[in-house]
Amino acid sequence: MKITWLGHASFLIETVDGTRVITDPFEAGSYGGAVGYAPINERADLVTVSHDHPDHNSVQSVSGHPEIVRDTGERRVKGVVVRGVASFHDESRGHERGKNTIFVLEADGLRVAHLGDLGHPLTAEDARAVGPVDVLFAPVGGHFTIGPEEAKRVAERLGARVVIPMHYKTDVLGFPIRPVDDFLKLMGRVERPGGTTVEVVAGDASGEPRVVVLDYP
Repeated sequence: MKITWLGHASFLIETVDGTRVITDPFEAGSYGGAVGYAPINERADLVTVSHDHPDHNSVQSVSGHPEIVRDTGERRVKGVVVRGVASFHDESRGHERGKNTIFVLEADGLRVAHLGDLGHPLTAEDARAVGPVDVLFAPVGGHFTIGPEEAKRVAERLGARVVIPMHYKTDVLGFPIRPVDDFLKLMGRVERPGGTTVEVVAGDASGEPRVVVLDYP
């Protein structure tokens, strides 16, 4: 499985069989220019949308007539099993920022979870609903989502072997959130491949937990 960071909470996931999944596509320039990542210029077979905010739901930015998945339940798209798990964008059961969907993808012998804009700790019931994961895309910037400390606890609770941080402050993102280094200093093994892409196979996700920090385009 090849994983490419497109920026913010958006990733392109390519399976061995060639299925292309894009998570939470952002609208470049949204929020008055605060989302300064380069426009998405990728096609996909499947797009997951955790919630309807412009920095996560710009499905029109993706080409290829993909199937759009926004809700809970399970389905299969071109060999990829995708399952949505209900959660919230805040600690008030959605009263502040609404609902959020965690997506769990199964492909290439891996279970991959994208937390979207998860805004609260995972209860034991939440964790059982998600299940153990190999690769975890976790927001770590805080303010609008869980922050570094809670992201660490979520990763541990889900047993993630590979954690890829997202939704944090960068020099092209004008949101009042924390940088990735605040998360990294809490973690153990950290790897920086030096590019936008990392490849993960089932065997790679069975050893010591590690954090992989990708560059954005």
